[in-house]
Amino acid sequence: MLNISDNDISDKINRRNFSSLRIFLDEERNRKNRKKLLFTILFVLIGALFLPWTQNIMSKGYVTSLQPEKRPQNLESVISGRIEKWYVSEGDLVNKGDTILFISEVKDEYFDPRLLERTEAQLNAKRSSLNNYDEKAKALEAQLEALETNRKLKLQQARNKLEMARLNVIADSIDLVAAETNEQIAKAQVERMEGLFEQGLNSKTDIEKRRLKLQESRAKRISQESKLLSSRNKYLNAKVEINAVEAEYQDKIAKTRSERFATLSARYSADADVTKLENTFSNYQVRTSNYYITAPQKGYITRAIKTGIGETIKEGEELVTIMPADFSLAVEMFVKPLDLPLVHPGEDVRIQFDGWPAIFFSGWPGVSVGTFGGKVVAIDNFTSQNGLYRVLVSPDPAEQAWPEELRVGAGAKTFTLLKDVPIWYEIWRQINGFPPDYYQPEDQLKSAPKGPNQKSQKK
Repeated sequence: MLNISDNDISDKINRRNFSSLRIFLDEERNRKNRKKLLFTILFVLIGALFLPWTQNIMSKGYVTSLQPEKRPQNLESVISGRIEKWYVSEGDLVNKGDTILFISEVKDEYFDPRLLERTEAQLNAKRSSLNNYDEKAKALEAQLEALETNRKLKLQQARNKLEMARLNVIADSIDLVAAETNEQIAKAQVERMEGLFEQGLNSKTDIEKRRLKLQESRAKRISQESKLLSSRNKYLNAKVEINAVEAEYQDKIAKTRSERFATLSARYSADADVTKLENTFSNYQVRTSNYYITAPQKGYITRAIKTGIGETIKEGEELVTIMPADFSLAVEMFVKPLDLPLVHPGEDVRIQFDGWPAIFFSGWPGVSVGTFGGKVVAIDNFTSQNGLYRVLVSPDPAEQAWPEELRVGAGAKTFTLLKDVPIWYEIWRQINGFPPDYYQPEDQLKSAPKGPNQKSQKK
């Protein structure tokens, strides 16, 4: 039994007839089988190390809507007020424009039930005064035109008078020269008559006649000089009259213009008051329309934040939450900054939704069951409050459609599929804590210029 002798008795006895020998016989056979099994498992494991493994980025996220306007939203009150009546209940389906609740005023400056009517009356009164100012400005403008016309006529009349005075001065000057000539002639005649009288050729009567004529000539000259001075005085008065007319009408025109400008200034002030009242009236109209809180789009009333009748609310305070009825599902997942360079728009993503049973193999997405496909459509350029980057994933049209029972806010576990590598490489990477291999999608590699030492990388 111990094989210490060369005499073998195994062919002379049947070992299975003895219980002790049968134990040793089964143990030896089992040991050989275990060796075969161990080597087989070892061979399979070594071979499995060379199987392809799809690297992935595992993250968590939530179901959301692809369009921002289709996500759940809180309806807020634009004005402060008091809740008077509810028209819906939680879970009701409302269409765009349906009334959700009615609120009343709590500010004393809006208590007047005829506020719009009285404000409109003030606005109409201001508009009437604005029209009156316009009419007054037009009248003053016409008055200015009339004054300008009268000024031109008066100045023309004064200029004509000045011209007549100038001509009178010229005529009187000529008459004065004629009178002076007549005086000189008469004086010469008197002197000649005196000489002839001394010679005894003329009588004294003739001398006296000539002297009388000389005195008459002197009187005419003096009279003509006086007339000339009077004409010159009239000429100067005509000049003064022109200046007086100009000053008079300038003063009248200046006063009329000042009054017109004052009217226009009052008109502009009234126009500003009208604009202010129009603004106030429009604000009152808009505020009145805000008494009724309406649905911005078709959706379901999910939660009433403010409840009861008579409860006071503030401006911008949330009232109800509404979930749009028509929306396109998406998943927002969050990745670490270390993994962000590996995620590209159009990347394939496998998604496991909460509540849907699934068997998922992260390295072999093809054999997974219960998961759904998606495509990366948007990547944030800045981190979220949790320090991670938000990535938006939409359904993959080539994959199975997402469940219709999904609701916004449901949890999701995502696996962004990256490069295919051997299993031994993935184990080595995980042990050393290295990130997944950096790569670029094929469409980006085709569009990017390649250098002489640049090799294309494929997923």
